[in-house]
Amino acid sequence: MVSLETPVCDFGQPAPDFALPGVDGRTWTRDACSGERGLLVMFICNHCPYVQSVRDRIVRDTAELATLGIGSVAIMSNDVADYPEDSFDNMREIAERFAFPFPYLYDADQAVAKAYGAVCTPDFFGYNAALELQYRGRLDASRKQAAPADVRRDLFEAMREVALSGRGPAEQIPSMGCSIKWMEG
Repeated sequence: MVSLETPVCDFGQPAPDFALPGVDGRTWTRDACSGERGLLVMFICNHCPYVQSVRDRIVRDTAELATLGIGSVAIMSNDVADYPEDSFDNMREIAERFAFPFPYLYDADQAVAKAYGAVCTPDFFGYNAALELQYRGRLDASRKQAAPADVRRDLFEAMREVALSGRGPAEQIPSMGCSIKWMEG
């Protein structure tokens, strides 16, 4: 398992569009996922210990961000042939078990992950109302184990700033996680 960090935020980069199947049976687009004040795009998966350690915090933070007008979506782009734990059926089970308050989408050909430049799980992309990138950092100080409950909520604080001002913080700490499991060829 390769651990990677996300690159520095490329402020203003537009959010690529997508149309992907969700575990709820719908096809979701970028615009359908967006809120009136922005969009949080998360690349996650089921098997990654970095994601597993913070799923409850992702649910908490995205639910609170929704009240600020930030829409959220999670996308799973791993090669399920090599990582069957990340299969669509298992995605559905995880979304139900953790009561995801956001669409959980399957990027079967990995085109959306490539368009966004996703490198790891979790990888967070925070956009303002104009769908311009304002945050590319970590959720919080958690790694393969959850950080203490009172840790600073980096992602939440950054996206609250985006909701209120349209701009993300200048200083951002990269997210760390397992590499995206790319298909060969």
